[in-house]
Amino acid sequence: MTMPLDGIRVIDLTMVWAGPFGARMLGDYGAEVIKIESPRQWDMLRSLGLIPRDEHHWYNKSAYFNHNNRDKFAAALDLSDTRGRDVFLKLCAVSDVVVENFRSDVMDNLGLTYEAVSAANPAIIYVSMPGHGKTGPEKDFVAYGSNVEQLAGLVSLSGYEGGEPMKTGFSYGDPMAGTALVGAVAMALRQRNRTGNGCYLELAQRENLTMFVGEHIVDYSMNREERPPIGNRHPFLAPHNRFPSAGDDRWLVVSCESDSQFAGLSAAMGMPELATDERFATNAARKSNEDELDAIIGGWTSVRGHYEAMHLLQQRGVPAGAVLTAPELVSDPHLRSRGAWVEHTHPDAGTWEMEAPPWRLSRTPGHIRMPAPGFGQHNGYVFRELLGLSEPDLEALYAAGITADDPDETLHR
Repeated sequence: MTMPLDGIRVIDLTMVWAGPFGARMLGDYGAEVIKIESPRQWDMLRSLGLIPRDEHHWYNKSAYFNHNNRDKFAAALDLSDTRGRDVFLKLCAVSDVVVENFRSDVMDNLGLTYEAVSAANPAIIYVSMPGHGKTGPEKDFVAYGSNVEQLAGLVSLSGYEGGEPMKTGFSYGDPMAGTALVGAVAMALRQRNRTGNGCYLELAQRENLTMFVGEHIVDYSMNREERPPIGNRHPFLAPHNRFPSAGDDRWLVVSCESDSQFAGLSAAMGMPELATDERFATNAARKSNEDELDAIIGGWTSVRGHYEAMHLLQQRGVPAGAVLTAPELVSDPHLRSRGAWVEHTHPDAGTWEMEAPPWRLSRTPGHIRMPAPGFGQHNGYVFRELLGLSEPDLEALYAAGITADDPDETLHR
């Protein structure tokens, strides 16, 4: 099946979540993604699966790693050795994109700057994804999705009214940067198709996440007001909140943007008189009496299942959604009908379901082609077939520990 990125080869030097997730999506849509790991400094996600270290190939079984690295090949190469760098540059010469998400000075210290890589291939697209950017006083700071959330301003806006700032519970910096990577690469490929020239792209994860609080930045810039956290409520719409549902820790979200939607909510609850009650007849009135209104709605939702309440409200044109748990998500009938989940088998980790590629193209759809690679699984393909290394040269790389079929486990126990 033809796919949008057929014929594009991506070298993936990234680790953990942001870069691997973005490179995975490039692979989902047809790119040949080659993940490079050092025999001694390999992707730490391989170690985060709580897999007993005495299991065979335990480092290939981490769900976290396998989720973020499907649709990739893998080769082992130590870039800190000049011989490893020489092989890497040969691979760059026959590739289209290279992606790294190390701290800002790592690639410079390895002698693998954009200038060095573009000398091997002037058409290469080189993407850096440092947490704090390549310049500025904090460029060398360590960044993970958890602290990027704070530094991007997101956490200061989270939390309940009158309470402390609250982390979201989900490191948004990583998947947001990974998603942005796909758009950045697509844009650069289009530019290269027009000009024939490669380019350097810097995608600072902290700044990328800051875009998602843009309205608050504009608000402060214009009004010089710092808005406090308001929990699940809205600055000027009501009702806009999460409400308890029947069952153990089950919830429903309801948001009305107009008087007509509120009338639909009132009718669905069997209380049509609320729509003409002077306390709730207009949005301004509802906002002024929000606590009282939320209590009424919560009384109605609390004796109904969240799916049931959602369907009753949606039938009346009311924006409402059940708050789904992970088991409910994978069994959700709507998502099931759309083929959102795909059964997937990994030779070491087993069989499970995971999400299908998110963007549905009519003529060139993406799909899962291969499971996440075992460590160094495709050394032969990369070094022999792509680069044409001789057997003596390849044996020398193995003997020097510059490549390996199995990782050095001593640093990852």
